[in-house]
Amino acid sequence: MRAVPTWVDKVHDKDKIEQCIYDIAFRPDGTQLIVAAGNRVLVYDANDGTLIQPLKGHKDTVYCVAYAKDGKRFSSGSADKSVIIWTSKLEGILKYTHNDAIQCLSFNPITHQLASCACSDFGLWSMEQKSVSKHKTSSRNTCCSWTNDGQYLALGMYNGCISIRSKNGDEKAKIERPGGGLSPIWSIQWNPSREETQDTLAVVDWGQKMSFYHLSGQQTGKEKSLGFDPCCLSYFSRGEYMVIGGANKQAALYTRDGAQLGVIGEQNSWVWCCEVRPDQNYVAIGCQDGTIAFYQLVFSTVHGLYRDRYAYRENMTDVIIQHLITDQKVRIKCRDMVKKIAIYKHRLAVQLSDKIVVYELISDDASDMHYRVKEKINKKFDCNLLVVCSLNLILCQEKRLISLSFKGIKEREWVMEALIRYIKVIGGPSGREGLLVGLKNGQILKLFADNPFPILILKQQTSVRCLDISCSRTKLSVVDEHNTCLVYDVNTKELLFQEPNANSVAWNTQYEDMLCFSGNGMLNIKASNFPVHQQKLQGFVVGFAGSKIFCLHVYAMTTVEVPQSAPMYQYLERKQFKDAYRVACLGVTNKDWTALAHEAMEGLDFDTAKKAFIRVRDIRYLELIHSIEERKRRGEVNDQLFLADVYAYQGKFAEAAKLYKRAGQEQRAMNMYTDLRMFDHAKEFIGSGDPQDKKLLITKQADWAKNINEPRAAAEMYLSAGEHLKAIEIIGDHNWADMLIDVARKLDKAEREPLSRCAYFFKKMEQYAYASETYTKMGDTKALILLHVETRHWDAAFTLVEKHPELKDDVYVPYAQWLAENDRFEEAQRAFHKAGRQDEAVRVLEQLTHNAVLESRFNDAGYYFWMLSMQCLEISGADEAKQEDMLAKFHEFQSKAEMYYVYHSIQRYTDEPFTSHLPDALFNMARYLWHAIIKDIPHGISKVNTLYALAKQSRSLAAYKLARFAFEKLQSLRIPLRFQESIDVGSITIRSKPFHDAEDILPMCYRCSTTNPLLNNQGNQCINCAQPFVHSFSSFDILPLVEFVLEEGIADDEAVSLIQMEPVRKASQRGDGWQESAVGAAQSMRLDEYGNEGTEEDPFTARLLSFEQGGSEFVPVVVGRSVLQSMERHHVIIRKWPAPLRYKYFKTIMPDVAVTICPSCNQFFHTDEFELLVLQKNHCPFCRKSAKEQ
Repeated sequence: MRAVPTWVDKVHDKDKIEQCIYDIAFRPDGTQLIVAAGNRVLVYDANDGTLIQPLKGHKDTVYCVAYAKDGKRFSSGSADKSVIIWTSKLEGILKYTHNDAIQCLSFNPITHQLASCACSDFGLWSMEQKSVSKHKTSSRNTCCSWTNDGQYLALGMYNGCISIRSKNGDEKAKIERPGGGLSPIWSIQWNPSREETQDTLAVVDWGQKMSFYHLSGQQTGKEKSLGFDPCCLSYFSRGEYMVIGGANKQAALYTRDGAQLGVIGEQNSWVWCCEVRPDQNYVAIGCQDGTIAFYQLVFSTVHGLYRDRYAYRENMTDVIIQHLITDQKVRIKCRDMVKKIAIYKHRLAVQLSDKIVVYELISDDASDMHYRVKEKINKKFDCNLLVVCSLNLILCQEKRLISLSFKGIKEREWVMEALIRYIKVIGGPSGREGLLVGLKNGQILKLFADNPFPILILKQQTSVRCLDISCSRTKLSVVDEHNTCLVYDVNTKELLFQEPNANSVAWNTQYEDMLCFSGNGMLNIKASNFPVHQQKLQGFVVGFAGSKIFCLHVYAMTTVEVPQSAPMYQYLERKQFKDAYRVACLGVTNKDWTALAHEAMEGLDFDTAKKAFIRVRDIRYLELIHSIEERKRRGEVNDQLFLADVYAYQGKFAEAAKLYKRAGQEQRAMNMYTDLRMFDHAKEFIGSGDPQDKKLLITKQADWAKNINEPRAAAEMYLSAGEHLKAIEIIGDHNWADMLIDVARKLDKAEREPLSRCAYFFKKMEQYAYASETYTKMGDTKALILLHVETRHWDAAFTLVEKHPELKDDVYVPYAQWLAENDRFEEAQRAFHKAGRQDEAVRVLEQLTHNAVLESRFNDAGYYFWMLSMQCLEISGADEAKQEDMLAKFHEFQSKAEMYYVYHSIQRYTDEPFTSHLPDALFNMARYLWHAIIKDIPHGISKVNTLYALAKQSRSLAAYKLARFAFEKLQSLRIPLRFQESIDVGSITIRSKPFHDAEDILPMCYRCSTTNPLLNNQGNQCINCAQPFVHSFSSFDILPLVEFVLEEGIADDEAVSLIQMEPVRKASQRGDGWQESAVGAAQSMRLDEYGNEGTEEDPFTARLLSFEQGGSEFVPVVVGRSVLQSMERHHVIIRKWPAPLRYKYFKTIMPDVAVTICPSCNQFFHTDEFELLVLQKNHCPFCRKSAKEQ
């Protein structure tokens, strides 16, 4: 640090008496200096010390001045007890007084409120207030200072205390210092730094101490002894330094922590005041003898550089180590003035005022930035330059170099012929590093840390300013005192070249043949012996690594990224591809890498080109190079052919074609031009009369026509080239049916693939006639049938199937699916059945029944279940493996069919207002259905509806017991609201009826003549003989039919033939003419009028009682051949089920009751009811078979 006097003035009054300068203040912009001198306020131009104007307004000595931060006004305080407010135009605008002399002034930096301190009080004034608020203090005020945020005011007092006040004047804290009244406080100031987390107050007193306090009143750091009585204290604008002056007649520079850095100026009397110019390194001081001195402080750069690590001094006492690549920084606080810095590899040496500290990196990691102290040499050294090595310190003192160990022991000394101007460590083994030394007389020497003898490298005529040596130690660059950069060959001492306008030079540490130098605001980069490449740069070049140049500008080190494009292109011009690649590796743009790759490839340096294309990730050219390398490995050596491929890839087609022709590869030239659709050029390279080449060319031309959206021309070209399939694809895609049928008709029937594609496109265009013609030409019957199926031309398809029955599945299955899609499910079922798809037929029927139930079409559901049962019966007869399962399903579906058939009438009765059925019929239906659903109720059938119908009809037919049962059952079920009232009323009213059913409606068993109750928990059978009742499937009356079974060994055919025979009659009569007969349990006698004519007892009737009375199991009536032969054929009704079921036989007990059986569904009816229903509906009410179908 150097202090340069800028101007000095001495103030006298009119009697030439020296006037003491008690206080000074800068205008915030630093242009004016306000001085308190005698009873006047003087205003100086801060730049040259010119007195602008003296201000008169005070009647006694002016003790203090202060300027507001906004620059609009300043104030002065005097021994006349007054404070005057002045504008920036030097006009007084306000004056107010205190009771004592004014001691100090300070403006709030935020609100610009003025604090004025007198001996016994202080006042607070602002433009917004009409009056000054004053506050008493306990001791004499000597100094004051506002915090940075303007919230608090610190008052320094003569009794050694500090009072912290709010901006309203209230005391927040009081600091009582150890010295008390023996150490009057003479100056205080808050540190203006914005980086500090806490406000710090610096205090100096006449106990010759300096101390620091936080806003809370807590002391920070240790007290510093000054050795003199301080009178003034002033911080630099950023708070990094402070200036203190006093009774020692000096103004000195201190760190923010209180460490003295140096003397700014020596004076002849006490220094009463000092002030730092805002945001500049200038200091003004005022003295007892009236002297005003203005100094400029010059801070020299103290730094060191080794490769990518740069160490420099900051705030005079801190060392910053910066990694120039990663921009990481680390700070070392030395708490003393740093004089010299040296850095080398993992070592850092720092010279302080009275010692040298050596640091080392904690780890060997290249990116590690953590240093620790290795050694301290507690000795003061005077040296011009400092260098550190692995094990030594090198100190330069004029002409001498002294080598010290880290313990401070002198190991070696070199004495030079002239002053040493430059020294640099150039590396080497630990303890034997080499150093370059440049002397004022032009000598350049190399010496080693372990060798006492320096080696003269060369001597030039001019003094050395800067030195550097290339990374291989073969070339030396020197900047001399005339700013000329000279480059020498170290071995031959030959001057290789020289360049003017240089102030520093650096070799590239990653490339041997490249250096840079700076000067005149320009950066110069020189590679090999090429011309210099220039660009603008401010500062000094101090390092060069790859594409990064390290530049020192003023105090800051910056890293400049410099693309190495210019030297790379210089190498490319000379076809030095490998050198160009090495330069490019230092750092160039992607565009430069591409240019290098293409130049190297054209120069047939495929290795360099490959590495360059890898950098830009150009897969296309890498594949080309890979193919060329493969061909080379196979023995190809024709460089012209390789270069032709390169030109073709680069788009230089004419040059490529010439090289192909020169190499005898006309075919490649033709292929290239055809790929480029340059067919006119391609024709030039067609071989003489080679039809294959012509066909290939036409095909490629057609491809091109297709791609440029000329499909008709492309199709015609394909046809002329014999590429029928490609032509058909184009014609078909554009729906040109006429053109396509022409092609199909011209094709031979053996060309099946093109014809198939023609037919496919005809179908796509819905030109089915053309498609049929094409398939007929091919003789493809199956495809023709599938075409008819696809177009729904079923008649044509059926006609073809008659001729080709093996294809019936291809017709009937789609036909059935089509019928099903069009809701013609019954026809679909028959079609599946016809196609032999029994599973599909069953699945359709199941879906039909499910849908019918969901839609409450119970009549249809019954019909579909009947069809499903018959389908299962048919499957059981055709497939023995499924017989058992199918028969079980047959019985299940038959039962469901009957239940849904009956429930249809019940549901219509409950849901509709009118019914066509008589009450007896509805009563019988409800009873039949209730017996059927006792064990299991199918989906969709409602117990409520069934019981409701049964209850209503029972009550109307005087079956009160049954009605009561039905109403009680309904009470336990969930009843719809529409039935609720009717059921509730019925449940009550039925209780007034007798608890029995009318006898005339009780059913009688025709086998055992037992009268049965209306309900049987065992189901629809007799409670005595368990014989199932047979119902008419119209009125559901019990028919007088008794089922019988055949004895073992009698086949159905034999039984039918025996029944069909005329019975043989034998007369049996009592002598008295009475005829005995027995029917069931009833016995009767009849007088035969005709005497001898009588009838024998019926054998079948005798077998009706062949069961155990009260038995739990049903015992059927079993008949033999004789009984069968004795039966009247019109008294027997047979249910003729198809195999594998046996026939079922029924004997009518009352021949007068006419019974009819439907031959299709085998259900029984009263004959007259059946005939009426058939007349009405033209089919059986159950199976819906017409008389013709039956």
